[in-house]
Amino acid sequence: MPYFDAASSAPLHPVARQALLAALDEGWADPARLYREGRRARLLLDAAREAAAEAVGCRPDELTFTPSGTRAVHLGVSGAVSARRRAGRRVVVSAVEHSSVLHAAGRFVVTEVPVDRLGRVSESAFAGALGPDGSGEGVALACLQSANHETGTEQPVAEVAGACREAGVPLLVDAAQSLAWGPVGAEWSLLAGSAHKWGGPAGVGLLAVRKGVRFAPQEPADERESGRSAGFENLPAIVAAAASLRAVRADAAADAVRLRGLVDRIRARVPELVPDVEVVGDPVRRLPHLVTFSCLYVDGESLLHELDRAGFSVSSGSSCTSSTLTPSHVLRAMGVLSEGNVRVSLPPGTESADVDRFLAVLPELVAGVRAKVGAPVAPVRSEESGGADESPVVDALGRRCPIPVIELAKLLPQVAVGTTITVLSDDEAARLDIPAWCEMRGQEYLGERPSDRGTAYLVRRVS
Repeated sequence: MPYFDAASSAPLHPVARQALLAALDEGWADPARLYREGRRARLLLDAAREAAAEAVGCRPDELTFTPSGTRAVHLGVSGAVSARRRAGRRVVVSAVEHSSVLHAAGRFVVTEVPVDRLGRVSESAFAGALGPDGSGEGVALACLQSANHETGTEQPVAEVAGACREAGVPLLVDAAQSLAWGPVGAEWSLLAGSAHKWGGPAGVGLLAVRKGVRFAPQEPADERESGRSAGFENLPAIVAAAASLRAVRADAAADAVRLRGLVDRIRARVPELVPDVEVVGDPVRRLPHLVTFSCLYVDGESLLHELDRAGFSVSSGSSCTSSTLTPSHVLRAMGVLSEGNVRVSLPPGTESADVDRFLAVLPELVAGVRAKVGAPVAPVRSEESGGADESPVVDALGRRCPIPVIELAKLLPQVAVGTTITVLSDDEAARLDIPAWCEMRGQEYLGERPSDRGTAYLVRRVS
């Protein structure tokens, strides 16, 4: 069964498995002790740190192992901001950062830099956010991911790092998604990563802090890991993480070429095979193994279940999940469709035949999900219709996506060109999906206004 969710967690690399088993036998002792078992464990830990530091592009004494990538982010943000409290408590982030970065920054004063429809920040906008904002708070830290976790869009880290250097602000880079493909080629100050993203074991993260960067650890006092991450090191997992990072890097160039070809096929074929689909993210400046698309009139959770039954493990940033019922903050920031969102991220070793079978089953599965919710089966007609209510209203209160958009699409052909339709909805996803639908359909979105029980969204038919 094809596993297409490597961006969430990559399958354990064979080298990681071998190193883990070997380290369980050799690395069980306390590396802080001076007897022979401790010295053997220390040698393993030092070798793992050197290998990981080489892959990251830093000195071994700049790198700290942490219990997870999320923990690395929180340690990095809190340590950097605390060390620069005299400069201020403001943290500048992009609007599409991973939730771990947003949660960590949320303890302070946050300045959010918007992104374009491809999910990229503007270097000039980011540089502008490093200046005074009227709050009286100076900037303690800037955070920018190397590549987006949901869409794969690469960020202009080198350019932003230059702006941060000129402003005297340290830059933390979340490199969790990109470290498997190469080091971050920029003058970053802090960097975080997560081993399970590159085929290492879960439960290992890394935090690199450049020499000269002010840093005040906020962990309980501990002599281990330079006092930056408290607790006994999980040495077997650390050894496996470092070994797998070195191994995936050795094959990264060849894997990137092959996987990019498979992803290009998905990007091109899905819109041809499935009506009303939007492929999101930068088509060029992106990770080689990841593609995300959204299907109009589709409940994302239902589509993922159908794909699972067909043997495909994929992920979603869709708003239509029973766990949240809120849109992905990444898709919302990009202003793209959140309905029926599917993220395909291919691990190394993915077969071309698996991609072909995915493309073969997807159209029928999408059509089936659409049929269950009564979605339109044909594109909206462009000819003018008559005899419609002069001020029609779609009452979708209490109904979750994609129903509000489906009802809007059904009504549109029945009204005359120039008619304004009001859609009433109390689903947060409608704030994103109705404007995105108008963009896809060439209709005019007039904005929103409060209503008694939810929000009224105004759409004018223009064709």
